[in-house]
Amino acid sequence: MPEGSVLEGELGFPLMVVHRDALEHNIATMAAFARDHGLELAPHAKTHLSPEIAERQLRAGAWGLTVATSRQAMTVRGFGVSRIMVANQVVDAAGLRWAAAELERDPDFELLSFADSVAGVDILARHAGSRPFRVLAELGHAGGRAGCRTLDELLAVARHAQETDGIELAGVAGYEGALKTAGEVRKYLDSLQEAVEHLRVRTPILSVGGSQWFDVIGRHLVATQARILLRSGAYVTHDDGYYRERTPFNRVDGELRPALEVWAQVLSTPEPGLAVVGMGKRDAPYDEGLPIPRRGDVTVVAMQDQHTIVRADGLAPGDLLAFGISHPCTAFDKWRSLPLIDWNYRVVGTITTHF
Repeated sequence: MPEGSVLEGELGFPLMVVHRDALEHNIATMAAFARDHGLELAPHAKTHLSPEIAERQLRAGAWGLTVATSRQAMTVRGFGVSRIMVANQVVDAAGLRWAAAELERDPDFELLSFADSVAGVDILARHAGSRPFRVLAELGHAGGRAGCRTLDELLAVARHAQETDGIELAGVAGYEGALKTAGEVRKYLDSLQEAVEHLRVRTPILSVGGSQWFDVIGRHLVATQARILLRSGAYVTHDDGYYRERTPFNRVDGELRPALEVWAQVLSTPEPGLAVVGMGKRDAPYDEGLPIPRRGDVTVVAMQDQHTIVRADGLAPGDLLAFGISHPCTAFDKWRSLPLIDWNYRVVGTITTHF
């Protein structure tokens, strides 16, 4: 990346930037929250798939990294990560062959994955090598995504895992992020705790999502006899939309700061009060809310592949506008390289992504 301010246009526009101070503040803030509440962080790397960010998270004390797929596991393993949790049932043969070979090659490599069915356990077992696959029996909830729907179903999966060669039961996993109220989350956490108590596992792991309800988790699981791993991901850059409204730091002391910002130029002002900006769906997320203009007199009307339509008075072609984003998990994947900037918008490094 060239030196100097990104606003001078040397890197061209549109351009997504990462604010270094906000990034490092967020990593330190969540690391401190976890330590203070007896939790451990296994940050979800699907958010960024960046070796530079992963290294910062691990240096701040993260247990390891979480991923969603075996392909992502291969990617972060390439970053040098020694502990990986695949927060899904893994069923693809190629991914399981890689995992078995990697476990055999490196005795210090730790890998966890989920299982929510006897059939899923059997798929894992068929591909196991000299070291067993360690699994967390996944408990879901009505209307949620994967996971056993009842405690009896989960215990049946857990028993099958313990009786199956090539499999080692390590604990229980769940995902509370789709629940709407703190009461629903507490009830679900009670179910996860009950599941842990039924397992015959030494020092069991209990893994939960942790992006929207980590305050409830920190209070409610304080006495749980398990190693609690939070898979929070979006905290690392936060945002100006979806997570700004939902962060637990709206309810407890502390704050996260938006670290991502998109700069783009006005291309056209075809009608009074209407402008076309050179930023589109390929440049910024739109699935959980449209970009948020930094100027209060600008309103985003619509987003297209390469354009964003805004309403504002007084804009002219060539004018430069800044936008916050909503939902970081669909922001990083649009860029292979992002400038890391200081408070004065000067380039101080590079964040690369590997989607």
